[in-house]
Amino acid sequence: MLARDWYYNERRQIGLDSAVASIYDRHDDSDLRARAALNMLGVQRGWRVADIGCGNGVLACEAALMGAEVDAIDISPAMLALAELQARDRRVAIRTQSAGLLSFAYQPNSYDLIVSEFALHHLPDFWKAVALARIFGALKPGSMFYLRDIVFVSVPDGPERDVEQWADFNIKNHGFSRDSVVTHMRDEYSTFGWVIERMLTDVGFTLVSADYHAPLHGTYLLRKPKPGEQS
Repeated sequence: MLARDWYYNERRQIGLDSAVASIYDRHDDSDLRARAALNMLGVQRGWRVADIGCGNGVLACEAALMGAEVDAIDISPAMLALAELQARDRRVAIRTQSAGLLSFAYQPNSYDLIVSEFALHHLPDFWKAVALARIFGALKPGSMFYLRDIVFVSVPDGPERDVEQWADFNIKNHGFSRDSVVTHMRDEYSTFGWVIERMLTDVGFTLVSADYHAPLHGTYLLRKPKPGEQS
């Protein structure tokens, strides 16, 4: 067994204090969007649900309101504090866990649904694959994984043009500052949608659907096959 000092340090990307975390609490309709996603996923009372990279905890709390047993997981203490506030305000019970995609604790084949939104791009591609394999192992056979992330939809045939369009869209449509867009391009690890799709299917998932929009968001619905089924 190799020494653990070669293992990727998720916490070096944390970069979130309470002031930054408040940015993620600015969408008034976030509860409606979370509820719509959970209804689409067919969440039922008694399900075990994990939200990895839970952010302010809105989706985790909505799942708890629907009767699910929810683990709200995030690498950022500021985000977990927001999630706990959300849970208190909504009078629901969630379990918080200070961990990331590479470190969350789980029992194999134990979750009915795992959700991860806008967290995977913090990992280099090798570690994305490791994280996806862990998620696959944590899900019950036949269960679903719902993934949303920042991805590049186009192929790299004109990077100067594509990068400028990507940055311009973010600044104009999402209210992000130029500095935050530059930081993402330079220091984070968004990759191409076709790379994500290959990782997901190589890990073993069946790709139910892939939706590319904005032009920088990818939404993926995956299913873990039951024994004897083909992925």
